[in-house]
Amino acid sequence: MIKRSQEPCTPRYFVTRIKTMPDVQSNLLLRISDQDNVYVLLSSVNAGTPLQLGEKTVIVENALELGHKIAARNITAGEKIVKYGAPIGSATRDIRTGEHVHLHNIRSDYIPTYTLNSETD
Repeated sequence: MIKRSQEPCTPRYFVTRIKTMPDVQSNLLLRISDQDNVYVLLSSVNAGTPLQLGEKTVIVENALELGHKIAARNITAGEKIVKYGAPIGSATRDIRTGEHVHLHNIRSDYIPTYTLNSETD
């Protein structure tokens, strides 16, 4: 006979304290984990919009849509991109603080990355 524990069965590796760390001055950015090296936009922004990233202010170079990522700090080529506490890919080149992080400068470490403009061999 199997004796069941009275305590809930919760895998330890799934239990995490989530503390959101939004951009305090504008409430436009979200960073879930201390390990994240990108922020996620909570709203669309126009080119020229200033964003406060910690003690540094950056100016958005191009209009970006809700949900897109920007670098929270300088990221070097080959470094893992971490979003929501999990690696989502690797930088294909150096990425500056505040720069848009997307298919043009990262690649998935898990699946092929395709875009509408990709050429196939």
